[in-house]
Amino acid sequence: MENRRLVMIPGPTPVIDSIQKQMGRPTAAFGDPDFVKDYKEVIADLKEMWGTEGEVFVIAGSGTIAMEMAIANTTKKGDNVLIISHGYFGDRFIDLCERKGIHVDVLSSEWGKIVPVSEIEKKLSEKTYQALTVTHVDTATGVCAPIEEIGKAVAKFEETLYIVDGVCATAAIPESVDKMGIDVLLTGSQKAFGVPPGLAIVWAGPKAMERRGVLGTIPEFYADFDKWLPIMNNPALYFATPAVNLVWAMKEAIRIIKEEGLENRYARHIKVAKAMQSALETIGLKVLAEPDCRAVTLSNLIYPKGLDDAEFRNIMLKEGVVVAGGLGPYKGKMFRLGHMGNTDTHELVAVMAAIERTLYKMGVNIELGKGVGVLQKGLLE
Repeated sequence: MENRRLVMIPGPTPVIDSIQKQMGRPTAAFGDPDFVKDYKEVIADLKEMWGTEGEVFVIAGSGTIAMEMAIANTTKKGDNVLIISHGYFGDRFIDLCERKGIHVDVLSSEWGKIVPVSEIEKKLSEKTYQALTVTHVDTATGVCAPIEEIGKAVAKFEETLYIVDGVCATAAIPESVDKMGIDVLLTGSQKAFGVPPGLAIVWAGPKAMERRGVLGTIPEFYADFDKWLPIMNNPALYFATPAVNLVWAMKEAIRIIKEEGLENRYARHIKVAKAMQSALETIGLKVLAEPDCRAVTLSNLIYPKGLDDAEFRNIMLKEGVVVAGGLGPYKGKMFRLGHMGNTDTHELVAVMAAIERTLYKMGVNIELGKGVGVLQKGLLE
C-alpha cells in the first residue's frame, strides 16, 4: 500500500482541515458584504497582532511580490541600499534593487553563520543608506537573523528604513513591527501561517508610509501602496480582484493563532525545533546553521559522507515524506526539512521515523527508533 504523503518542505506547509474547508467554500463576489467584513477583520487583526501604527497590505500574490512592494515603495533610482545576506534568499534583494537602478552594497555571511551586528553598524556609518534589508530566516541556510538587535543598530541612522523579509518566520518567531523598529515587514501565507500559497502580506510602519508619500508617483503599478491603501481602508472598493477564499483561509489561520496565543505559538516552535534538531543530530545528520543562529521553522541537514541526495529524497518520497533539496553550494549535499505552522506531533514523529527508515535502507548503521525516542522526549519536556 502506498504511504500517504506529508509535504515537509520549507513551504508550503501542511494545511489543516479547518483551513482547507475555507478554501472549499463557494467563492463570493469581492463586494459581498460578508466577505468585505471578513477582509476588514483580517487586515485589522494583522495590524494589531504584529503591532504597527502604520498599515498592512493583504493582497493576491507571493512573497516575491511582497519583496518588490517593500523596495518599490521606499526607494528610488539612485538610492543606496545595504543588503544583509545570509544565503540565497537574501541575495534575491540584489537583483531586485539593481533592476530599479539602486546602488547596492552587500554584507554576506558564510552559509550557516550570520553577519555580526557590529559589522552592520560599521557599514551603516560609512555613508547614507535609504534602506537596509535582511531576511529573518533564510531557507537556503536555515539561519535566523537577530532582527531586534539589527533594528537597534539601524535606529541610530535616521535616513535608513529597516526592511525585514519574514517569509519563513512570521507567525513562528517574534516580529513586533513598531517595537522592533521594523519599517517594512513582508511575508507570504504558505509557511508559518499554514495557509495555501497565494497571499502576500506587507506591514508598513509610519516611517515607511511617510517615505512613500515623499516618493510621489512610482513606476510600479500592482506593487504601489497608494493603489492598495484605499482598498485596505475599505475592502468594498476595487483595484484588483482579491483572493477571496485565501482571505477566508487566512481569517481561520488567525483564529487558530489567537486561540493558541502568539507567545505560546513562538514557544511551541522553539520546542519542536530543539527536539527535532537534537533527534536528527543523534542519528548522524549535521545541521548547517550554527547553534546560536538556528531557525526554528526549518532544519537544513548535511548528509553523512557518501549519501546520494536524489536517492535519499526518492526513498523518503516512497516512505511518505517530501523534503526539499539543498540550494547553492549545498545542492546535492543536504536536504531541507520544514517544521512550522500547524504541523502536529503525529506528523513530526512520522517524519522522524521515515528519515530513520530511509537511512537504514541506504545502508547507514542506524539504531531504528533512536531518533524518534529523542524527538518524543524533547516534545514531552
